[in-house]
Order: sequence, then structure tokens, then C-alpha cells
Amino acid sequence: MTTPELSQQPQTKEAPLFKQVIALALFKLLINTGRRFVYPFAPVLSRGLEVPLTAITTIIAAGQFTSILGLFCGPLADRFGYRAMMKSGMALLFVGMLLCGIFPLYWVVFLGILVASFGKTIFDPAVQAFIGHNVPFHRRGRVIGVVEMSWAGSTLIGIPLLGLVIDQAGLNFSFYLLSLFGLVGWVSINRIIPADKKSNDSVKSSRGLFSSLKQLIKIRPAAGMLGFGFWISIANDSLFVVYGIWLEQAFHVTLLTLGFSTVAIGAAELCGESLTALFADRLGLKRAVIMGLVLAVISYSLLPFVGQTLPLALAGMFMVFLSFELSMVCSFSLSTEIMPRARATMMAGFYATSGVGRMIGILTGAALWKVGGITWVAWTAACLTVLGLLSLLWGLHGWKHQGP
Repeated sequence: MTTPELSQQPQTKEAPLFKQVIALALFKLLINTGRRFVYPFAPVLSRGLEVPLTAITTIIAAGQFTSILGLFCGPLADRFGYRAMMKSGMALLFVGMLLCGIFPLYWVVFLGILVASFGKTIFDPAVQAFIGHNVPFHRRGRVIGVVEMSWAGSTLIGIPLLGLVIDQAGLNFSFYLLSLFGLVGWVSINRIIPADKKSNDSVKSSRGLFSSLKQLIKIRPAAGMLGFGFWISIANDSLFVVYGIWLEQAFHVTLLTLGFSTVAIGAAELCGESLTALFADRLGLKRAVIMGLVLAVISYSLLPFVGQTLPLALAGMFMVFLSFELSMVCSFSLSTEIMPRARATMMAGFYATSGVGRMIGILTGAALWKVGGITWVAWTAACLTVLGLLSLLWGLHGWKHQGP
């Protein structure tokens, strides 16, 4: 009599979790699209709002800045619950996009996109912390890899579909549509994601609301992971910000070809996330991150040599973004276990330092391009990735997962 009951227990536990993981992936697909659509549609926004293109790039930079503010939301998630912060993120997407639709004026759209971007900033750490709390460590790479496919999905699915909407119904309708989906997401979170249960550990860890922020520097593995995210983000964004100029000047590509290159990057990100889901847990998360970083250093270093023809240049870019995404997504899984009593704080810190790295990368990439072209950009990125590898090895030296 006991055998059938025992055999049924995993099924009753796994079905809700599977549903939650799929829902989180869809929520993140939506909120990633809300953040990333400004990049490819900057000229459309510029014409629609009757402002210069530089005014739209200012919106992009301000959106990246919200990742720094998110550092202070991690302790709030650890104290008030992951579901509450997910709902807040969706609510901000709803409000931000609704503002853009109702008042299509530059400064209102600036504020609306900033609000929506902040929604993603507080949503992402809560999702990662929720997974870290509910998924065993030996399966975490698979689950986070599946959820993070939403990042590539925003490029391959979300943005192209939004482009069709803009083409057929106009820019304002796309704002209303994103706002509507944000509202649907907010309602769905209540139904799908379970309410948070406070444990004694979580209460103790949040007595001083922001006291756990100090642990990001004091705890060696946490500091090492923050350094890792900072350096590799500078490296990747310094290349990302100039690759279009490189392809255009070196190969005289058309806008259609540049658009295809974005699809290639999205495919590379999807491959990196898929490899994480399939193999990271088997290899070991730390080993998988190191392998991804080594591959990234090699890919950056060889890019000026292999990029002599357009197909080889695109293949080189594919390998760069695949290895970067593999390293980054595996590192999410590791980071959720560095500070188990303050997972959201750890993830918010990781996103914040990575966001600072991206902002620096945008500035340094443009400067390096002017000085030495793609060679200087790629080789500097390789050196910065080595610094990220050293930070990781320093931080995780002697660190081991302590079990449930």
C-alpha cells in the first residue's frame, strides 16, 4: 500500500513546479521584450516622437541605470517575498507602457520606459531567488537555463512580433499591447506563483533591511561573483555596441543583413541557454562557467583574424555570444547559492554590477573602436574576460555547495 503512494508523491510536487517554470519563462519573455525593443526600434521612436536619435539613446542609457537602483530592491524581496516583487515588476511594466500609450510625448515616454525598465530590474532577482529557493541545486542549471531562454526569445520572437504590430497598427498600439500583457502577467502571478512563506532564517537575515548588502563585499564568493559579472559585462557590451559599425564598414552590409546579424546573436544566446539547461548540471556549474569563459577568451582573441569575410565574421560573433551567454546563465545558478539566506540581495547585486559594467562597456567600446578598430575592441574584451575568470576563481576558491 505504501509503494504506490510514495511513487505518486514526486508527481504531485513536480507538476506545479513545472507549470511555474514555464510561466516564469513567459513572464520574463514579456518583460525582456519591454526592455529590449527600444534598441532596434530607436529610429521608429525617434520619428514618432519627433526627436533626434540621440534622445532615444539617452532613454536606453537611463534604462540601464535602473539596474543600479535595483541593488536596493534585493533586500526588499528577501524580506517581503519573491512573489510580491514579481507582481511589482509586472505592475511597473503595465503602468510604464500605459503612460507611453496615453501620452505619446518624449518626456512622458522617457518616464514610461524608465518605469518599465525598473520593473525588469526588480523582477529578475526575485525570479532567480524564487528558483534558488524551490529547485534543488543539482537541477538548478537546467531550470534557470530554461527560464533564461526568454532572453533570446525576446530577440527571436518578442521583438519581431512587436515589429509586425508597429508596422500594422502603429507605435501607440504596441505600447497598449505591452501594457495589457503586463496586466495579464500581474493577475497570472497571483494564480500560478505560491505565496511566500517566511522562515526564521529569512526573518533574521532581514532585520536590518539593507544590512545584507554589506555581505556582498564581506563574503568572498559573493565579491568574486560580482567582480566576474562586472568584467565580462564590460567586455561583451564593448563589442556589442560597435559590431554593427564593424560589419557596415568592413563588408558594406545592408540594413537587412544587419538585421540578420541580430537574429544570429539571438540564436547564439539561445544555444548558450540551451547548453546550460542540457549539460551544466552534469558538468558542474562552476566547471561550466569556467569552460564558457575560456571559450569566450579564445573567441574574442580570434575574431580579428577570422573576421576577414562576412560569413566568418558572423560565425565569430556567434561563438562570442554563445560562450558569453553560457557563462552568464550558469553563473546565475551559482549565484543563487552563494548567499542562501539572502538570495534576492545576491542576485540584485550581481545584476547591478553587471549593469554598471555594461554602461562602461558602451563607453569604452566606442573609444577603443576609434583608436584601433575591431582588433583593439576584441583583444581588450579578451583581457577583460580573463579578469572576470580570475575574479571567479578567487571568489570560489575552496567554496563548495553545502547541501540542502
